[in-house]
Amino acid sequence: MKPKVQTLGAAIARERRDGGQVKLSTFIPLKIRKRGGSKVVVRPDGQLDAPGKVVTQIDQPLLVALTRAFYWQQLLDDGVVGSGSEIVQREGLHHSTVNELLRLTLLEPAIIQAILAGQQPRCMSPLWFQRNPLPTNWMAQREVVAGFDA
Repeated sequence: MKPKVQTLGAAIARERRDGGQVKLSTFIPLKIRKRGGSKVVVRPDGQLDAPGKVVTQIDQPLLVALTRAFYWQQLLDDGVVGSGSEIVQREGLHHSTVNELLRLTLLEPAIIQAILAGQQPRCMSPLWFQRNPLPTNWMAQREVVAGFDA
């Protein structure tokens, strides 16, 4: 006995009878296509969905920069190192890199939480922080971040 199939272009429910038990399954018409380096789902209405993609997009370089900055600030606060110059010598980095990353410790906590959650504006990156001055006032920082979305 063939399962009953309803052909409507939307999800299809099939009913099978095996040994007195009724089993229901759902068939969803979709195609999986490769776009670039990732696979995407092409829905019947033609829209694309990327499986496994989340709404948030964690920026790894920005997260690493933020982590290093707070680690170095902790070293300074605990007296393990006396200055940024000692961090430069320990890490083998350029002094401007250390100074630019240490500025990230002055970010407003809400901005830091947004970065950790992957909800920062797309154009916010370590490169942006290197090329643009960061206001020390948290209200001014909020205005700068709000300007990203405009």
